[in-house]
Amino acid sequence: MTGSASAKNLKLTRLERVMDVVYALVIWRLFMILPRPEGEDDQSITVLNMLVDNWQDFIIVLLALVIVIIFWLQNNALFGYLKATDRIHTAIAIFQLFFLLFFLYSIGTGLRLGAAADSRMLESFAALLLAISSYLGWYYAYRKGDLVSDNVPAEKSEELLKQNLAEPITALLTMPFAFVGPIAWELSWFLYPFIRWAFGRIAKKT
Repeated sequence: MTGSASAKNLKLTRLERVMDVVYALVIWRLFMILPRPEGEDDQSITVLNMLVDNWQDFIIVLLALVIVIIFWLQNNALFGYLKATDRIHTAIAIFQLFFLLFFLYSIGTGLRLGAAADSRMLESFAALLLAISSYLGWYYAYRKGDLVSDNVPAEKSEELLKQNLAEPITALLTMPFAFVGPIAWELSWFLYPFIRWAFGRIAKKT
């Protein structure tokens, strides 16, 4: 391995570590914002009462956790196909981390403001920005930056490019459901497995 290639590989490894740390911190922070008893009457509150009174908040945090894990797994999978990174690709990755933190911020804001249409819309919008930045990272790495590993066929790269449209499409589709109601909005996220499956079928046929 040449010195230049070794330096590029080191930059990619460092970027992966930074992203893993931020994703791990976001997961920890999601746990920390779970509802818990507060105030002077804590002793009179039972665990069951707390769970019943805040069931929707628990669902939102759980849903956010699933979304974060999906993006983390996607990010690790895509980075596994790379041989290097450059300034533009690194910048896109940093924006992805920013939008990940913005998504965490939107979840916290939604928990404070309640199940309102605007708070759910903010959460969908934050997820959309996160999904777009993830997609653009792979698009640049494959189409513009020539950063994909040499042993990854072009057909596989194209397939991943099409498959990864499922995340932004899902986030976009959840937006109208924010105005239908909180339960409808939460259920709309379960469209993701079907959309992912559909884009996977399309990617393999084309």
